Amino acid sequence: MPATFIGVRHHSPACARLVGDTIAALRPAFVLVEGPADMNDRIGELLLGHELPIAVFSSYRDEERHAGSWAPFCEYSPEWVALHAARDAGADVRFIDLPAWHEALAGRENRYSDAEERYEEAIDRLCTSFAVDNVDALWDHLFEIEPAAGLEDRLAAYFDLLRGESEAGAGDRAREEYMARWVRAAQRYAGERPVVVVTGGFHRPALIRLAAQEDAGADWPEAPVLPAGAVGGSYLVPYSFRRLDAFDGYQSGMPSPEYYQRLWESGPDRAAEGLVAAVVERLRAKRQRASTADLIAARASAAGLATVRGHASPARTDILDGLAAALVQDALDEPLPWATRGRLRAGTHPVVVEMVAALSGERVGRLHPGTPLPPLVHDVTAAIEREGLAVAGTVAVTLTSADGLRRSRMLHQLRVLAIPGFVRRRGPATGIDPVLDEQWTVTDHEHRLPALIEAGAYGATLEQAAAAQIAERIAAAGGKVGVLAGALFDAALCGTGRLSDRVLQDLRLGIAAAQELGELGHLLGVLLALWRHDRLLGTAGSAALDAVIVAAHDRVLWLAEGARGAALPADPARIGAIVALRDTARPGGPGVDGEAAAATMARVAAAAEAPPDLRGAAFGLGWALGEPDDPLRAVRGAGGPVALGDWLAGVFGVAREEVLHADGVLDLLDEIVSGLGPDDFLIALPALRQAFAYFPPRERETIAGHVLQRRGHRGSGRALLRRPAGDPQVLARAAALEARVDSALARQGLLR
Repeated sequence: MPATFIGVRHHSPACARLVGDTIAALRPAFVLVEGPADMNDRIGELLLGHELPIAVFSSYRDEERHAGSWAPFCEYSPEWVALHAARDAGADVRFIDLPAWHEALAGRENRYSDAEERYEEAIDRLCTSFAVDNVDALWDHLFEIEPAAGLEDRLAAYFDLLRGESEAGAGDRAREEYMARWVRAAQRYAGERPVVVVTGGFHRPALIRLAAQEDAGADWPEAPVLPAGAVGGSYLVPYSFRRLDAFDGYQSGMPSPEYYQRLWESGPDRAAEGLVAAVVERLRAKRQRASTADLIAARASAAGLATVRGHASPARTDILDGLAAALVQDALDEPLPWATRGRLRAGTHPVVVEMVAALSGERVGRLHPGTPLPPLVHDVTAAIEREGLAVAGTVAVTLTSADGLRRSRMLHQLRVLAIPGFVRRRGPATGIDPVLDEQWTVTDHEHRLPALIEAGAYGATLEQAAAAQIAERIAAAGGKVGVLAGALFDAALCGTGRLSDRVLQDLRLGIAAAQELGELGHLLGVLLALWRHDRLLGTAGSAALDAVIVAAHDRVLWLAEGARGAALPADPARIGAIVALRDTARPGGPGVDGEAAAATMARVAAAAEAPPDLRGAAFGLGWALGEPDDPLRAVRGAGGPVALGDWLAGVFGVAREEVLHADGVLDLLDEIVSGLGPDDFLIALPALRQAFAYFPPRERETIAGHVLQRRGHRGSGRALLRRPAGDPQVLARAAALEARVDSALARQGLLR
């Protein structure tokens, strides 16, 4: 007996009703549903009695690729209705699509995303013909608001038209050939009983053609197995309407899930009435103007638009347009979001934002207590109980005790995996911070379980999962050395200082691709701090880090020698990179070539085309390592007022102690600055202020005292550093003036 093919749009109430009615009427032997075939032996988990929305989360990992995808279900999803209608009709239900990890679905984060871009030309023509803005409004106009009579034929004509306009890609062809094998096998085993096939409408024409091919020996296809060396799995996770909403980035093709939920439950008229009231209630809660007259006007406007547009009842866009007409009085900087597709744009009117949020809804799914969970969930649950973190509150952790360090590492592992409910408020920011305790805030977050289930793709235990996540960040960083620095420090905080050969190779590749001297210097500083000082976190003296430090050191030298241009003003990050070189090359450090570093920096210091701050820093490095040029001659040759302060910033940043204690250097600096004319002094002043800021207050006091002594004055230099006390009334008037200026700027939208 020929199969009955129902092409659907995912998350469509109209399609869901058609599926349910068809299965109830035909009472087929088999119901075949587009879904991951590797879940066939676990369909019972989907029927446990969950609170929707939920999703099947599938993960995949091998040495080259890590992927995760979701197949979400809500009450009006045709696939969900098919599962339950099949059970009620006594039919055997099977998922017939390739697993989510299969290469045919590579790059797709959501199995049930409707990729309308494949038939954009046909959609555009239909939208023009029916005078609607986009495919969402077109779908509502043709199917959701129209009477159910003739729906199956209209759907078939619609999807036949779209498929006739486009060629399926290799991935879709592979999926369709696989699904057709299931259809042929079901027809063979069903005999004279019906078979119902529920798939995305795009696949329906191809499946009808492929299923008609002769295959006398058709048998149930095997579900593909994971390749050797790969790990993966599928688990149910709670989902939410917000994640399901196209306005929040999910390309399901059905935005505003709360609207469609109400449409599913009570029909278009009551859905329209309820959502207008929900929008007004939400706006009032946000202290936005929304009167009873506005509510009446919005309903009347929606009803009028529905009549003009030929709708028997107000559709989603009728409701939204009616609300916008009644509630938005200002000119709009951005088009109304339901007139386009995708995420809300920056600058969307706040009333419109609240309207979209009301139609999105706040529903969050909940799994049945008997639902199987990945090992990571059980491991984390046990660890939280064991460490006494099951109760919400503030947690103080002492890093100098074994118990405190263990608890800290567990909390950081949860943080790295983005498990909500664990926030660090205080703690060390680098491996050499004099901070020996941490403070955390722990809350029982409602999204903890789904986050843990999805993090289970990284590993079965908390330590394994955190290490895999950090390794993935390092591999994906490319030349973004700031990302590398953060990932490495997280590795230390998580207690994963033993880095795999693959991670070390990724680190070296990232360092080799780095182009920003300042960022790479920061990474070198983090690496050196972890290698030299971090006995607390367990990375001190690591041979693995030593090799990476050498690579970063050599790359910093290469970038520094190639830097050209005036590059004013002085760049603290660039100066910091030379500080990291200095610290790396000092005795007792990693296995770098200190002589080569000194020789390279000597060339940079002498390069007239190099930025002044870099020339000064390079000179300071040689001075700090005990191989200086004549400092007095170098200061005299620093340049005119434009370059002087930036050159000194480099010197002070790298060798300020040498500056303070060298004979004659402070005298010469005083002589040079005092000898500047009024115009040159004003030119040099900003850079000089930046340069002398490298000295801490006590050392600035020493310099000030030296200046006083040279001029024959007695007393402490501290008096020169104090800001003179001002007239309190003058200061008060100045503060009031600044407040009035800020207020005027804010009124004109000029205050950022």
